[in-house]
Amino acid sequence: MLEIRNISKEFPGVKALDNISVKFKEGTIHALMGENGAGKSTLMKVMTGIYIPETGDIFADGERVTFKNYQDSIDHNISMVHQEIQVIPQSSVAENIVLDKLDKFANKWGHVDWKKINGIAKKYLDLVGLDVNPTDIIANMTAAQKQLIQIAKALSAKAKYILLDEPTSSLTEHESEKLFTLCRKLRDEGKCLIFVSHKIEEVMGLCDCVTVLRDGAVTGNSSIRDISRQELIKMMIGREENVNYMGELDIKDEVVLEARNIGKSGMFENINFKAYKGEILGFYGLVGAGRTELARLLIGADQRDTGEIYIHGEKAQICSVSDAVYKYGLSYVSENRKEEGLILPFSVQDNMLLTNLHLIRGHFGKLSFKKGRDLTESMIHKMEIKTPSQDTVIETLSGGNQQKVSLGKWLLTGSDILIIDEPSVGVDVGVKRHIHELIWKLAKEEGKTVILISSDMPEMVTLARRILVFKDYQIVEEIKDLNDKEHSYQEVSERIGQAIA
Repeated sequence: MLEIRNISKEFPGVKALDNISVKFKEGTIHALMGENGAGKSTLMKVMTGIYIPETGDIFADGERVTFKNYQDSIDHNISMVHQEIQVIPQSSVAENIVLDKLDKFANKWGHVDWKKINGIAKKYLDLVGLDVNPTDIIANMTAAQKQLIQIAKALSAKAKYILLDEPTSSLTEHESEKLFTLCRKLRDEGKCLIFVSHKIEEVMGLCDCVTVLRDGAVTGNSSIRDISRQELIKMMIGREENVNYMGELDIKDEVVLEARNIGKSGMFENINFKAYKGEILGFYGLVGAGRTELARLLIGADQRDTGEIYIHGEKAQICSVSDAVYKYGLSYVSENRKEEGLILPFSVQDNMLLTNLHLIRGHFGKLSFKKGRDLTESMIHKMEIKTPSQDTVIETLSGGNQQKVSLGKWLLTGSDILIIDEPSVGVDVGVKRHIHELIWKLAKEEGKTVILISSDMPEMVTLARRILVFKDYQIVEEIKDLNDKEHSYQEVSERIGQAIA
């Protein structure tokens, strides 16, 4: 087994891990769960030598080990697949898979056997069910393909202990099922998979046992068969989960945004829809259905070939994201907070003010840093962001708190129309609830128009009061009348399922 005993880890102002002890046995899929900031990612980085703990010990197969770096953990049969995609874009698939093992494929003169490397890569690509050529350049791959390549790389290290951090966050339902089949196969071969996920149904259906962290401490260990969904949630957040109908929105008969005959070569043709004041309009579809691509056309990040966009009844000339935000009050919160939403080495304040310098610019263009700090502090309070200070570097925050900053910086712009893309990807049930309540208040109390893009069916049915269903870059169904009465989750989900079948 892999065992950690009395592990503690501190950062300035934060005790991330507090006397953690867990045993991970071979031949199991062991879930690691908890709210954002609970310490899951920190624990995994300690187990792989990325972080050095202040106290505690790690035992691998009964032997006490000390990891000074990631390579040390690989040498002890431990490998990790990170949630954030970590690849070298301009290299081939095979090169990425064997990157840390190239010396094993070289002769004494340093010549690399590329035929052998490509053959090895093909073996592990087949194992994860990815039909790509080992010589293909990875920059041309989708996010889901890159995620599977990372898993293939971990398998190629022949690790006995494989740490998977939110492995399905970039995968479709079909791709996730293929991954689960692979996980079960590896478990049956005697490997231990440590599976971090916020998707409770995923954990309940796949894993054998679960360890729950809260505020850097273990709050529970259990066999999956001995715990209910509600008990698991209570361990995670310290209270019962309440799933309630959120009520009706005060949707005005005022068209705020209208798309007419939007077209893009090879993608969209004659896309038409309207969004109303105070409405939460849902864009639902599987990964690759065209929802995000349409959002990028609307905000000017990509250029459409045909069609027109109207904001408050007037034809909008949107040639850039800047036009969308500052001329028309249309903002987009990206699903990819790591690469598009935030600048990770910058502070919370820097990220929050990045799109809002106009709010703190005074006479002669001079910036008021006091006003900037006041604005940042107000948004930290509003979003309930857990951070030691607004000067904290954002990459040190948990994923959920990073997501709150990403959303908060666009709220500061005062935009009347917000396109929010996958707001709860990679966040726990507690943060998800807070984000849902915030989105609801934006529409209900502030009268903003929200276009919600989500692959999370319960999230979509909970929040959206009208849903456009996407498939193959077309709107194939419009589900209306969700604002008039409490609606059945099963009824709506069945209609969506039929539309995308």
